[in-house]
Amino acid sequence: MSRASPTHYTPVAKILHWTIAALIIVQFVLAHLAEDAPSKMQQLALYARHKSFGMTILMLAVMRLVWRLFNRPPELPPAMKPYERRLAQLGHWALYTLLFVMPLAGWLMSSARGFTVSWFGLFSFPDLIARNQAHFETFKEIHESLAKVLFFLAILHVLAALKHHFWDKDDVLRRMLPFGGK
Repeated sequence: MSRASPTHYTPVAKILHWTIAALIIVQFVLAHLAEDAPSKMQQLALYARHKSFGMTILMLAVMRLVWRLFNRPPELPPAMKPYERRLAQLGHWALYTLLFVMPLAGWLMSSARGFTVSWFGLFSFPDLIARNQAHFETFKEIHESLAKVLFFLAILHVLAALKHHFWDKDDVLRRMLPFGGK
């Protein structure tokens, strides 16, 4: 098992981080394309891909959390103020929570609508709840609201990384870059 160095994340942590980040962008694009799809068939195809990538994010989030349990991340820079440390911790745990709750809300929404959640057509996940229109509406609202929260937190996460790099001039961003450092 690879261990995190004192200054950089492990290669596995970096791969998981950037893969999940890229897939989240894909998710937003697919959702918006599906909303504006010219036909019902194209919309269903786009939502099927959205569900497949959502379940991929869920699986990668499980892997990332397990990896993190056994591979501590680098320490935060010593110059960070206590409130900055707390905000960083809260932000990371909020993002982790969303990586689990968003796909689960989508899965529950699909189950309540009576739509199967397939993983790229290779296999289907079981329905979590019985078909129920009221539950569908509830989970749809939750999923869409959480998407807005995720978008906001992701923007804050990027801005915080850029602040560390350009304003604080520390290594917080560099230690997570895919091809930087160790």
